[in-house]
Amino acid sequence: MTTTRPTDTRTWNSRPLFSHPRDATPSTVESVAALFARGGDAGYSSQGDVLVNQTADGVDLSTIWNEVATAMSFYNRERSALASLISYSTTNVGDAIPQQVAADNFEKASEFGEPEGIRSNPDALILGYDFDDFDLASRMTWKFLRAASAEQVRASINSALEADNRKVTGTLLRRLFDPAEGLSPEKNRVYGLWNGTDGMTPPPHAGKTFPASNSHYLASGNAVVDPGDLIDAIDQVRSKGFGTSGNTRLIVLCNPAEAEEISTFRAGVETNGVVSKFDFIPSASAPAYLTTENIVGQVAPEEFGGLAVSGSYGPVWIIPSYFVPQGYLTVVATGGPNSSMNPVAFRQHTNPAYQGLRLLAGRDQRYPLQDSFFQRSFGCGVRYRSAACVVQVTSGTTYTAPAWAWS
Repeated sequence: MTTTRPTDTRTWNSRPLFSHPRDATPSTVESVAALFARGGDAGYSSQGDVLVNQTADGVDLSTIWNEVATAMSFYNRERSALASLISYSTTNVGDAIPQQVAADNFEKASEFGEPEGIRSNPDALILGYDFDDFDLASRMTWKFLRAASAEQVRASINSALEADNRKVTGTLLRRLFDPAEGLSPEKNRVYGLWNGTDGMTPPPHAGKTFPASNSHYLASGNAVVDPGDLIDAIDQVRSKGFGTSGNTRLIVLCNPAEAEEISTFRAGVETNGVVSKFDFIPSASAPAYLTTENIVGQVAPEEFGGLAVSGSYGPVWIIPSYFVPQGYLTVVATGGPNSSMNPVAFRQHTNPAYQGLRLLAGRDQRYPLQDSFFQRSFGCGVRYRSAACVVQVTSGTTYTAPAWAWS
């Protein structure tokens, strides 16, 4: 009668020694028995037990894993320049924020009286911030890791970092460019900028009142950007008190295609039937050029908040970015990277362990690069509805939010 050798069910680092009875050949069993005799059953794996421990060009995989962990800490510290320039990090689910610049005043002092105290603004608007979880897997088989160079492995990690940057920046910009109202997990209303359709009226500023139809989403009425588009957007923001003080700066975020058009604006010259009030002045980063005119005043710097500045037009600095879809631009009053004056809230989890982009090892902790994944939890919402104005460059008269197919 034929007998079948039973499968050895002992485990080694939580993995069965044999995955199938046919693997238990006499020679294999003898080899394993000899290993046990040398203390191999103590539960520790040696270098020879690892399927793959280095790339094809000799770089240790654990070294790459440590490099990635270090890079992630720097990446989370220096959040995307564009994202941090328009947003402010918070762990709040929402905030009650006055939508106008503070209007407290000094009063004439009396000999015996007490001065009037600074009051909290009773017209603060309750603003909610949405929140969600996102992840992306990085799967590399041990055969790929064995044959790949360290550069190929790092390229996969870089792709994940780029995807996260695109997701975060795209989500923040989408909130700024989309007037549609949302709802947070806590059932708070998540707003865009003033849109003239939600029944809410911008608060008065400096004696000026605004109608309920006032919107910060404008359609240009022309297929090419003109000086009037910039002036209209600037006036919408400044007339409500934003971008007029020394602690904020007005910038224009636009696609390089629109930035190229803006660079042709000259004072007194007509574009699309609109006469420009200002000259476009190249920034300090512009290549050398000849001009018959003199530049009066200080030119815009090479960069602002880590972003290249192409030049200035009147009170605004022009910042081109491919993150902004072609055919759109926005004037933003920013206080600088991660300033509390920035228009959009960037909501993170209250537990610091769940903040930023996280790199997590996969199911097999011994080979984290084989089945690792990246995870990010965040949300956003507009904090100051007057602090930005968006223009769609279109021959139509009605604003339509961009599709954002790439983010």
